Amino acid sequence: MKQINWGFIGCGEVTEKKSGPAFNEVEGSQVVAVMSRSEKKARGYAERHHIRKWYTDAQELIDDPDVNAIYIATPPSSHATFAIMAMRAGKPVYIEKPLAASYSDCIRINRISEQTGVPCFVAYYRRYLPYFQKVKEIIKSGAIGDVINVQVRFSVPPRDLDTKSGKEMPWRLQPDIAGGGYFYDLAPHQIDLLQDLFGVITRAHGYPANRAHLYDAEDTVSACFFFESGIPASGSWCFVGHESAKEDCIEVIGDKGSLSFSVFTYQPIELITSEGRSSITVANPPYVQLPIIRNVIEHLQGINTCTCTSVSATPVNWVLDRVLWKN
Repeated sequence: MKQINWGFIGCGEVTEKKSGPAFNEVEGSQVVAVMSRSEKKARGYAERHHIRKWYTDAQELIDDPDVNAIYIATPPSSHATFAIMAMRAGKPVYIEKPLAASYSDCIRINRISEQTGVPCFVAYYRRYLPYFQKVKEIIKSGAIGDVINVQVRFSVPPRDLDTKSGKEMPWRLQPDIAGGGYFYDLAPHQIDLLQDLFGVITRAHGYPANRAHLYDAEDTVSACFFFESGIPASGSWCFVGHESAKEDCIEVIGDKGSLSFSVFTYQPIELITSEGRSSITVANPPYVQLPIIRNVIEHLQGINTCTCTSVSATPVNWVLDRVLWKN
């Protein structure tokens, strides 16, 4: 079995529990190096997680002969740069979502992957979680009949960090780093799931706005979509709503029933048909990225195939940019 030795570029919050520990859970895989521009952060992360090497320069980590695969866990604006550096060095890449900060950067990544023959995977891990696999199973079973319409509803209050009070804004609210605001950070998971269920979105129109003026990025978005399968859909996102409007729901309406589920809170799946209402609880693994990371590693070992590639992830960025009027 081929040994996969990972080098992490970036060691932020997502790597602590969601992803980082999972790389050592899979047979034939281990994390051997980590990089951060902050020496204190890189050293501390390496010591805390018992990783042998740490770097403050991404190229040095990529050039490390002990590293043969790269995990990119930095903000989206640097994804394309680091991915291209790694692929040109012949090292496969696993990138946090979204693939990049723009659709055009996604195209650049795909071009280099094609030219070098080096695979690039994206962390749309919800495709692989048991909770969403159950959603897919219910829809495919015909329990709600033919799907007629899909609705996304998401609303949360602003966070204490979301203010222009002189401190630097969180990177997720800096469009030049994140691609947009919270919509560009959170909606990718929802859009990727919907495209996995219903096919690629071929038409998308959006109406972004900044209503609360807490920061420069959009804080409220309404959008409509049309899938290649012929299904229309709509979405509403508000990141500055009142607590009473808090919601995380995707509703799938069929001609024989309806199905609703959450994307971030994993509330029980609600199924309504002529036979009545049922709530379905599905547990996910403690490290939520473990199923997809296992699939990526097995792909690199030649014993499985991972379809969550940069090519499959690119349509998400096309939709995001269309909704925010970026293309």
